Amino acid sequence: MKFNQFLLAVLGSAVFLLSGCTINQDILFRTGDNFEFSNLEDLKNEDATGYRLASNDMLSFQLFSNNGERLNQRTAGTMTSQSGAGGGQNQQQMMNMGQQGGLTYLVKPDGLVELPELGNIRLEGLTIEEAEELLEDAYTSYYNDPYVILRVTNNRVFVFPGEAGQATVVPLANMNTTLLEVLAMTGGIARRGNASKVKLIRKTEAGREVYKMDLSVVDGLDDANMVVQAYDIIYVEPMPQLVRETTESLTPITSLISTLTVLYAFVLNGN
Repeated sequence: MKFNQFLLAVLGSAVFLLSGCTINQDILFRTGDNFEFSNLEDLKNEDATGYRLASNDMLSFQLFSNNGERLNQRTAGTMTSQSGAGGGQNQQQMMNMGQQGGLTYLVKPDGLVELPELGNIRLEGLTIEEAEELLEDAYTSYYNDPYVILRVTNNRVFVFPGEAGQATVVPLANMNTTLLEVLAMTGGIARRGNASKVKLIRKTEAGREVYKMDLSVVDGLDDANMVVQAYDIIYVEPMPQLVRETTESLTPITSLISTLTVLYAFVLNGN
């Protein structure tokens, strides 16, 4: 009878420990067998339109008159050759332009950007080219043939290469950065990563879209050359490690059983 009670106690302890088991709990963004992934062909069509400005984007803004004539002169180095008061005035204008280009402006949660002279103007949802054209039209009332250069300075993507503890935030210096380039910048797919199960998660107006790619084959290069967009999540699913993690989870249980067995034997001998 005592042995049965002891056995029940051991089994109860094992069940309690297994209930807190952490086997493959580091796998994120799981999708069931019947999950419907978004169509990659639709993603290609979206890439053709380019990135659209969103709230919390930081914009580098530069404005030049006369269709960028001053910009060309500054690039060619011809403005410094001018002398007299006019030359000094031009140099001061160049300095102001350079300072202006160093400032950034926030796309606020309501989609508006507060710019000099214009005040609040809605840029959210526009591509870079569309926003530049809109601002050039808006500044026509203030300058002759305005020329606008607009860049997003805080675009980034999140990469999970398939190994716990190796996630990386990658800044997008180039607006045409591909998924393959991002993986290369982070050192590629981790040893535990499953190249046949790569997910690209993108936030759209309709919600989160999840695209699945198989980069374990050469045909996957077409998918890997997709242009990433700000705040994309690139997730490489890790390979399950059932044997190792099960062994690690059972180790404390085995130790507990051994300890309890020794104690039980000691009690019996003492009686």
